[in-house]
Amino acid sequence: MDDKPFAITLGAGSSQANKTGAWRTERAVYVDRMPPCNAACPAGENIQRWLGLAEEPSYEAAWRQIMEDNPFPAIMGRVCYRPCETACNRGKLDEAVGVNSVERFLGDEAIKQGWTMPVTAEPSGRRVLVIGAGPAGLSAAYHLTRLGHEVTVIDSASAPGGMMRFGIPRYRLSRHVLDAEIGRILSMGVQLELNTTVTDLAKAMRGFDAAFLAVGAHIGKRAYIPAGDSARILDAVSVLHGLEDRALDDSGTDDTTPPLLGRRVVVYGGGNTAMDAARTARRLGASDAVVVYRRTRDRMPAHDSEVAEAAEEGVRMKWLSTIAHADGQSITIERMRLDETGFPRPTGEFEELAADSVVLALGQEADLSLLAGLPGIEEEQGVVKVGQNMMTGCPGVFAGGDMVPAERTVTVAVGHGKKAARHIDAWLRGGSYSPGARHPLADFDLLNTWYYSDAPATVRPKLDLARRMTTFDEVERGLDEATALFEARRCLSCGNCFECDNCYGVCPDNAVMKLGPGLRYEIDLDFCKGCGLCVSECPSGAIEMVPEIT
Repeated sequence: MDDKPFAITLGAGSSQANKTGAWRTERAVYVDRMPPCNAACPAGENIQRWLGLAEEPSYEAAWRQIMEDNPFPAIMGRVCYRPCETACNRGKLDEAVGVNSVERFLGDEAIKQGWTMPVTAEPSGRRVLVIGAGPAGLSAAYHLTRLGHEVTVIDSASAPGGMMRFGIPRYRLSRHVLDAEIGRILSMGVQLELNTTVTDLAKAMRGFDAAFLAVGAHIGKRAYIPAGDSARILDAVSVLHGLEDRALDDSGTDDTTPPLLGRRVVVYGGGNTAMDAARTARRLGASDAVVVYRRTRDRMPAHDSEVAEAAEEGVRMKWLSTIAHADGQSITIERMRLDETGFPRPTGEFEELAADSVVLALGQEADLSLLAGLPGIEEEQGVVKVGQNMMTGCPGVFAGGDMVPAERTVTVAVGHGKKAARHIDAWLRGGSYSPGARHPLADFDLLNTWYYSDAPATVRPKLDLARRMTTFDEVERGLDEATALFEARRCLSCGNCFECDNCYGVCPDNAVMKLGPGLRYEIDLDFCKGCGLCVSECPSGAIEMVPEIT
């Protein structure tokens, strides 16, 4: 007699002969959950979807999926601070998926191949004015154009891009990439007017049905510093803006003649702009660049990657310090201490540092003077109040990016542009836009990580340190096709079925039915006993048990 347990000797035919579904007190249900990367993306990208297309590989389809939400994948692949990767469940298994690296690869591939986005919507006959050719304004223009509206973008600068061009140095964002992705938007029919400053919005809006305001924070905040007559004090925004202005000289040459910073430069502040200013000073020949910040490293708003790269390039940090006095050849700094609330307090201890110039990087503000005289507009602490629909108190006038209360990053601005475009479109059509309900989050504890082997993240190559110190060439390089494909395939598909057939293979009742490629599965409730084995063995947490309906 066969010594196998009785249950194992039953074949599929035996199982299907007994409709055991009546035993069930719970049933398995396929669900879709929100991947943490999607939930964390300020631009609202369907990251899991385009990673899945990239790993097939289907690069153009993956790029087009990104372009549904974000018109700047090559730019974002360089300057985004990767909140998706911070949220990535894979980071608890080994290392987060290099989402940003794959996005950059796809964006660069699109530029290389000349991929474009068609405008298929019927013309609406409506005209929208966008003030500001930065990430928020250009994002709004892109989405509004795809929705069928005629868009004109006005900007006071000599070239489009806003803070992407005049605030982010070339070593972080190649101007070839910037120009290529902006050019793609303009080729869709967006009208651009440069060297034009709007001082009277009501007048500028004549002939337009709505306006989106996306004026960047181009004004550097100042602070009172006791200084001698010979002290040279500048602001970081002006330094970075001036450097780009030189590169855009009318002569057509790439003239990056450095501003007069000197050999010893002190940067006062602790944000990403401070890091950019200090790193730029080093590239312009400063033998010593020191960042003075009045709190500790853990309270510094600059992102870790920015601080780490600055340190690699020889930028020194003076924590818990503030500038007490500046002269032509030196500054005096006072040591600080943090009180019980984390606020810096003076200690009365002083130190002198050699300094030819002081660069203030204490934050930026947007110029809101164009709003003067508009009814219903409310300003508070240098920003404009808007509703959930991104509209100000003046009907038909929407705002986003640096002008409204939010984190000031390119990714957030791009998300604002998309969100505003959808609300503007609905408003112009006499309706309202309401995003669909969000699925519950796919937490790490819902995954069965036994099925995933260790696969450490691919590290992007970097420019040699010696060249970083003498040129404005891009520091961080992109992945090649092989490494980008590997990185895309590290995705765990958190919370959503990717048809791995695990449930089909482990079901003891043969109750799981395959519906065909892309159609997933269905459970035959005549046979499902509700054992939950499919739930426990689902790698991505895309099945859950619910009480049986009685």
